[in-house]
Amino acid sequence: MTDPDSARQLKLDRFLPYQLSIASNAASNTIAEVYRSQFGLKITEWRIMAVLGDAGASTQRELTARTLMDKVAVNRACRTLEDRGLVAREPNATDGRSHHLALTGAGRSMYDRIMPLALRMEQQLFASFSAEERETFTRLLARVREQAGELDL
Repeated sequence: MTDPDSARQLKLDRFLPYQLSIASNAASNTIAEVYRSQFGLKITEWRIMAVLGDAGASTQRELTARTLMDKVAVNRACRTLEDRGLVAREPNATDGRSHHLALTGAGRSMYDRIMPLALRMEQQLFASFSAEERETFTRLLARVREQAGELDL
């Protein structure tokens, strides 16, 4: 006879949202320690810097949409980065109620030092994947993200 708790665990191990969360936490927690110890950044702060480094100046609303983080977390991370001189806030000429945030010279310098580490850690995460598996995994994750946005709840 199967233990009810064991049966629940087996179902949870096959539940996609749980698996995605656990995989994300496993990767993020390891990487977060590097960002914290070497650069004094929290994951939320690095995500903001990564988006700004990739996309350029953005409003907090755009950052919230791109990172799918809570707007309070985005606001807090932006304030911390601004206080540290890594991000600068400028008025948005097209919308006086918002501001554009952009990496400062110091922020760009830190971003440029972190990116090689981030890419190396990503490479290690995928070390056991073939190139084809990695491409398939990336495509499937994009489909999951897309489908999640279309859920009718």
